[in-house]
Amino acid sequence: MEEQQSPFQAAVKPGLTIGLVSLAITFIAYFINSSLLASGWFGLVALAIFFVLIIYFGKQYRTELGGFMSFGTAFNFSFITMVISGLISTLGSILLFQVIDPSLPQVLADESFNTTIEMMEKFGASADSLPPEQLEEIKKSTMDGFTIGGQLKGFGISLIVYAIIALILGAILKKRDKSLDY
Repeated sequence: MEEQQSPFQAAVKPGLTIGLVSLAITFIAYFINSSLLASGWFGLVALAIFFVLIIYFGKQYRTELGGFMSFGTAFNFSFITMVISGLISTLGSILLFQVIDPSLPQVLADESFNTTIEMMEKFGASADSLPPEQLEEIKKSTMDGFTIGGQLKGFGISLIVYAIIALILGAILKKRDKSLDY
């Protein structure tokens, strides 16, 4: 009889796969038009692909377990998968922003800043009404997100988001054996 994998063991291959898919999508967007990386819809599409792949691999793992999986196992599988894929994605982004194209962070920061200003204007605030110091602070904080430290900090914050998403995915992927009910 084949021994069942723990959630950690089962999550390694999907985590690597999703991380590499995420990296491939990022690099494809970069080669098509680097400003895509700063667009909101790009992030939403990437998140949707992320969800679909985790659910797909989670259902495969549940089948491997005999068709049933507890919430805790589903949560652990989802969370570990996201941590591994997020680590790969973060390392790939650091490589892209610091080695491949060191000028890209400035381009994306400018694009993000302009998007922020446009969003403020849609809500009735004018960029002219803000003090120049505050505008500079917004620019600086946007640029800081693309530094190595900023990306590592972003990964740390992502761990909290991954835990919340894993709770949702755990609820989706769990399936209890009703034949055990009395």
